[in-house]
Formats: sequence, structure tokens, C-alpha cells
Amino acid sequence: MCLANKGFPSGWTLSWKVDGGSSSSSSWEETRSPGVLDKDGRYSWSSTLKIPADQWTNAASVTCEATQGSQSPVRETLTRDQCPQS
Repeated sequence: MCLANKGFPSGWTLSWKVDGGSSSSSSWEETRSPGVLDKDGRYSWSSTLKIPADQWTNAASVTCEATQGSQSPVRETLTRDQCPQS
């Protein structure tokens, strides 16, 4: 899950990259939440990416990228070794 807050979702795009490429596999499921208005008048919103377990074991990393207009993107990367094994 990628969570964005203290902003306005209409100006931002959350996207996913797996191993540096875009999230384009037909077996991946992306779910976006609507913006939730906070007490300060700004919003929180999220995007969740679901990847089949067999594909996740072959992936090195997943990156959430937040972009707004021509500004530099904000990225956060999660590597497989940061996730607990079950």
C-alpha cells in the first residue's frame, strides 16, 4: 500500500513500478482509494498493488511513485527482503 496525505489528490498521481518497470501485468491488481478529507482541509488517499506470490518471489523491488505536474516524482521502494516471510 502506498499512502499519500496532506494534499489534494486531483493534482497527484500514484503509480507502481516492479523492478523498475511499470505495473502492467494482467495478473496484478491495483486499487485506488478515494480521497478522505482530514480536519486540516487536506486529503489522504492511497493505492494498493496486489501481486501473486510466485511473481513477488521473482521480483527484487516494488516502488510507489507520486507525481504532480512537472515536479520531480517522490518515490518509495520496498525490497523483498524488507518483507517478513510467512
